[in-house]
Amino acid sequence: MAPRVVSVEADGGSRGNPGPAGYGAVVRDPETGEVLAERAESIGMATNNVAEYQGLIAGLTAAAELGAAEVDVRMDSKLVVEQMCGRWQIKHPGLRPLAAQAAALVGRFSMVRFSWIPREQNRHADALANAAMDAAAGRPPKAATEQPPATSTTGSDPATAPASWEPRPSFTATRLILVRHGETAYTEQRRYSGRGDVPLSERGRAQVSATAARVAALAPSVAAVLSSPLSRCTTTAASIAAALGDVPVRTEDDLIECDFGQWEGRTFAEVRDQWPGEMDAWLASPRIAPPGGESFTHVAERVHRVIAGLLTAYPGETVVVVSHVSPIKLVLRDALAAGDGFLHRLFLDAAGISVLDMWPDGGVAVRTVNDTAHLAAL
Repeated sequence: MAPRVVSVEADGGSRGNPGPAGYGAVVRDPETGEVLAERAESIGMATNNVAEYQGLIAGLTAAAELGAAEVDVRMDSKLVVEQMCGRWQIKHPGLRPLAAQAAALVGRFSMVRFSWIPREQNRHADALANAAMDAAAGRPPKAATEQPPATSTTGSDPATAPASWEPRPSFTATRLILVRHGETAYTEQRRYSGRGDVPLSERGRAQVSATAARVAALAPSVAAVLSSPLSRCTTTAASIAAALGDVPVRTEDDLIECDFGQWEGRTFAEVRDQWPGEMDAWLASPRIAPPGGESFTHVAERVHRVIAGLLTAYPGETVVVVSHVSPIKLVLRDALAAGDGFLHRLFLDAAGISVLDMWPDGGVAVRTVNDTAHLAAL
């Protein structure tokens, strides 16, 4: 039986840019991480971008041969991802035919989603591409023991991920200060709180004041404050912006909480009682949505768009992001190269602070997770 949904991880590169070039692509079952197909080939003398597009084309071709209907494409080439999404122009004439070929392949599926991922989450395709580049350069292939093991579809093998805290003298990191909004009545009652615009409670407002002072102490210079459009976040963001000297606040719809559908406003026990099967499925896979709601996979896609935009708009600067439990957990999951089980194991307090640095070469350093020391006196 043909898989309905597959993930494609693709990469390419050259030794010299242009130089001896090659690509690699891996097609996986997104639920199990099982490798369904691999593609790798030397392409002679070419640039990195040409090789990356060739990797994408090979991955999409393999997915089509498997009979897939939907494809999640994951690449560490921001240029290819942004151009295929239509957000960046294709200025280089040599890439236009390749982009057109890839677009024609995209048209063969009912849905294709593109996501940028850090290089350490694309190690399998990277290893295939490097082997192809070695072959193009006439070098002997590396021993099998030197090849990094295959990662899961989420790129979540922290044991094999390269260290990201190594010095990067050529780059300055963009620092993200992730802040969960202050407490609401739903927070205290442990109710699912998604798209409903539940305001901060009295305790939540006190938490926000303490959080604003803490953020100002952590980062006296902040380029921008971004916020979910819901009032529990915009109120939190406004307090932080004022403590920073009236830094501008920008709302981002993609930072909104997960839509919990029919579970909105209900407790965990109520949901377990009324939707036991649906809850088990939801806990088992980030692709499953609550009845009438939104999956974590979809939340991750839209939050990624925000983070990718921040890295482009604020290189080397500090940005405060005020959001909700699910979006912040998903950012931290990917930053830590953790598995999907992380989403149900990490606890994030109201008004907690997490800090991470992201470099333009894909490096990530998580510095703080769920700091709540500033709330101790409340």
